[in-house]
Parts: sequence; structure tokens; C-alpha cells
Amino acid sequence: MRLLLFVLPAVLLGQAPKPTPQAPPKAAVSKPAAPKPAPPKPAAPALTTDDEKTIYSLGLYFYQSLASFDLSPAEVEIVKRGFADAAAGKPAVDINAWGPKFKTLGQARSARVAEREKATAAAYLGKAAAEPGAVKTASGLIYRELKAGTGASPVATDTVKVNYKGTLVNGTEFDSSYRRNEPAQFGLKGVIPCWTEGLQKMKVGGKAVLTCPSDIAYGDRGHPPVIPGGATLIFEIELLEIAAAKP
Repeated sequence: MRLLLFVLPAVLLGQAPKPTPQAPPKAAVSKPAAPKPAPPKPAAPALTTDDEKTIYSLGLYFYQSLASFDLSPAEVEIVKRGFADAAAGKPAVDINAWGPKFKTLGQARSARVAEREKATAAAYLGKAAAEPGAVKTASGLIYRELKAGTGASPVATDTVKVNYKGTLVNGTEFDSSYRRNEPAQFGLKGVIPCWTEGLQKMKVGGKAVLTCPSDIAYGDRGHPPVIPGGATLIFEIELLEIAAAKP
């Protein structure tokens, strides 16, 4: 009996569950400090004199003249660097070596702009063609009458007087006789094909919208800096008068 009592605690001890090892305490994880906002850039000084405004306009002109190069913000910074280096007389490259590459780069970038414009315009053209009363012709012109005229219709040899405004598919207005407060007069043989075709569908006193794909407007070259290559154009036109072509 003594032996049994001696062994029993050992058996019980052997069957006792092993203590579950405790995970070591997790180290405190410190959150990274939120980045401090960049200090605001100081406001550019106001343009006060006529010379300052004229010189500032030079910058606008130069940028617009480079529109066909489709420069990214980073590339604009490179142009600014080139301007500053030229002003300091310390150019980083030889313009005689790299200047001849302007044309190649410009052609490649212009093609890129035209393809992008056409892709953007595709959905707009489909929507315009589905408008009530819209008629799409074989050339791609989408003609929609806003107000029926009561006079005669011009022919291709006529000169017409019109009021109009022209916009891009993004709504940007690029030209307007209304804004100039002066109607335009021109021969139908001397304008873009879209106008030559569309105006012959109108009657004097009428008003219409001409949606012009780039193929019958300014094509892949566009009319920089106002009209990019490949752009679809939308014209709202009032036909005011018809005059016979001058002999």
C-alpha cells in the first residue's frame, strides 16, 4: 500500500496538462509621425506695369507656341531650366546638335495629340448623332437644325454672312463672332469642308449646329495653338445673308 501511495502522485503528475507557454509581450509599435504639410508657396508678385504684363504675355505666347509638343508638367520644368541656363550663358547641351531634332519630336507628339483627340471625340460624336433631329451625312458631318430658315439656301460658289461660335468637345470656346460683335463673311469655297457642306443645308434666317469630325475640319494638324490636331469641332451658326460670288 505504501508503494501504491508513492507511485500515484507521480502518475497524476505525469497526466497533468503542460502549462501553455505565454507569448512574449509585444513590443510597443510606434506610429510614424504624420508628414508635415509643405509650406505654401509664396504668391507671385502682382503684374503692375505695362512692360511687366507684356513680358508675362511673352511667356504665354511661348507656351502656346509649344502646344503641339504636348509637354507634361515635368517637361515644362525642363523647358524652364533650358530658358534659365540660356539666360545664364551655361547651356547643358549643344543646341546645334539637338535643335534639328525639334521637327521629329514635334511630329511624334502631334500624332499623339491627334490620336488622343479622336479617341476622346468618339463618344461625343455618337451622342451628337443620336440627338433628336440630327442627321449624319456620308462625310461624317452631323447636322442638327435649331431654327428653320425661310430664305434661299446657298450654293458652293456663294459668299455668305453668318454669326457663329465654335467649341471643342470639352466645351472650350475657341472662336465667336458674337463675342466680337461682328458677323463673318466668306466664300463657301474658302472654308473647312464641314462648313461648305453644312451651310448649303441651311436657309437664310435659319440656325443650326454643325458637328465636324477632324477629317472635315482641320485634320491631324489642327490649328495650333487654338485647335489641337484631330479635334472634333462644334459650330452653332446663324445664316444671315447670301451674296453671289464676286466675278
